[in-house]
Amino acid sequence: MSTAYRRLTLTGSVVGAAVVALDGTVLTIVQPAMQRDLHVSFHQVQWTSTVYLIAVASLLVFAGRIGDRYGHRQVFAVGILGFGAASWGIGQASGIGWVIVLRVSQGVFGALLQPATLGMLRAAFPPDRLGMPVALRTSAIGVAAAAGPLVGGALAARFDWRAVFLLNVVPALVIGVLVLAVREPAVRDAKPAGASAHRLDLPGACLLAVTLGSLVHTLVSMPESSRQAATVTGFVVAAVAGGAFVCHERRTQSPLVAPEVLGSVTVASALGILVSASAVLFGALFAGTYFLQGILGLNPFRSALTALPGAAAMVLAAPLAAVLMRRYGPRRTTATAMSLLAFGALLLSRLDGASATVAICAGFFLVGAGFGSAMVTATAVIVSHAPAEHAGVVGGLQQTALNIGPIVGIAAATALMTLGSRGEVPGGSGAAFISAMGPALIVLAAVAAAGAILASGLPGRTTGSASPRPRTAA
Repeated sequence: MSTAYRRLTLTGSVVGAAVVALDGTVLTIVQPAMQRDLHVSFHQVQWTSTVYLIAVASLLVFAGRIGDRYGHRQVFAVGILGFGAASWGIGQASGIGWVIVLRVSQGVFGALLQPATLGMLRAAFPPDRLGMPVALRTSAIGVAAAAGPLVGGALAARFDWRAVFLLNVVPALVIGVLVLAVREPAVRDAKPAGASAHRLDLPGACLLAVTLGSLVHTLVSMPESSRQAATVTGFVVAAVAGGAFVCHERRTQSPLVAPEVLGSVTVASALGILVSASAVLFGALFAGTYFLQGILGLNPFRSALTALPGAAAMVLAAPLAAVLMRRYGPRRTTATAMSLLAFGALLLSRLDGASATVAICAGFFLVGAGFGSAMVTATAVIVSHAPAEHAGVVGGLQQTALNIGPIVGIAAATALMTLGSRGEVPGGSGAAFISAMGPALIVLAAVAAAGAILASGLPGRTTGSASPRPRTAA
């Protein structure tokens, strides 16, 4: 495969991942302006985020399966062009109803786009050379996530909230057209031979969508819901649908998730690490933001600058992790990364109003470095240890883990801080709520430590094998 084609593939993967990451962070900063401009309630504005999360999480694995069957390059192009078109539509929307509908469509196209970014890399690079492309993709996500609040705030101040959505349109259009226009004649694209021989598992896709959709909705609603029955019902629906999905996958002739993927200790461990790492990262950022603004009295912009070492560490750690993984293997590299993440959360848990800026920045730096390294190694393991014909499905599983983890982390941090403050919730002075930050971060550090234990299921060395290690029967 030519170097030029690999570079284009890497560029498409990086730009696609960065566009989605940027969209998520800029939306958070402009939601208050959207609420004022459209004259709607806080609950209605929150639905613009909730429906997107549900749509993405529900469809990621099925979208990856579509890429495995029809080609990741084509699915990527449809996803990024559709994502750009939906972004343009949101920028023209006249009411909150249209914004919510278009956010659903943006979630659908985002689900097509995200697994394809990894599927294309798996098709273009041999397994033992995936580390650095994945690291560059991770660094781009870190840059986009860090730049999102700053860019979004500047655009909203100069123009209005619609400008942050229009920002996606040109990059999405350019990279989508390029990916469709440039071909590699000597390569059969990202679609392996025989990939079209299997039927799409629509019943399995529906069961998985119900499982993940119920789980995401319940987790998102849990911190603000006073109805325990609704929360319990949501988890029960997710558990029942999840059990039905596993039973169906074991019986059907064309499963959505192949047995060698579903039963792989390596893939399962890496997915658990991604959920753990992203939960700790976002939970720590949630608690840290309340500390910076509630205890130190910083405004949102200064809070973002104080937490910026975390994003910088994530960008710097990603390529370094790829180098360390080749030298020391995924197991040791990931265990070290999760240990850094745990130490960072513990350092943040000890902060108070008298803490020095250096200590605060160091806590965020360790959290960012640990997450960036763990994301690179776990992702590289997931993609390289799955057969090429299932690259889209494992890419969908990887993206699902990274979508579920932050929701779990924020929900857990909110619940722990609310419990520790004897029922006080965010809002108003929030003094007791903020004072409960320390115990919540200690629990998150324990979650990171559990992720370090999960690293024992990863390979000791990067072998380049494309076959996952199946679970042994008990």
